[in-house]
Amino acid sequence: MTAGPAPSATLERADVLAMLAGYGDRGAGQVGEELGSLEVTWLVAQVEQRHGLVLDLSDDEFAEMTTVTDAVRVLRGALAGAGPATGG
Repeated sequence: MTAGPAPSATLERADVLAMLAGYGDRGAGQVGEELGSLEVTWLVAQVEQRHGLVLDLSDDEFAEMTTVTDAVRVLRGALAGAGPATGG
């Protein structure tokens, strides 16, 4: 199995936009700044899969991700403190 990027890898806004574009099969330029709850859930799952880990986000952290800018900030912080995924 090939390992993904290290959890400490920088998460850029362009990365987030590209992941969100996969939800609804749209271009990154079509992703709006405001995020809905399903987009946030999709994004977190994509980040976990890409980085091979499980993020332990609180309800408050999920609630903070109402925009792309907020999601980048919250997810960068979560990646900095994340541990490896378990199970298989």
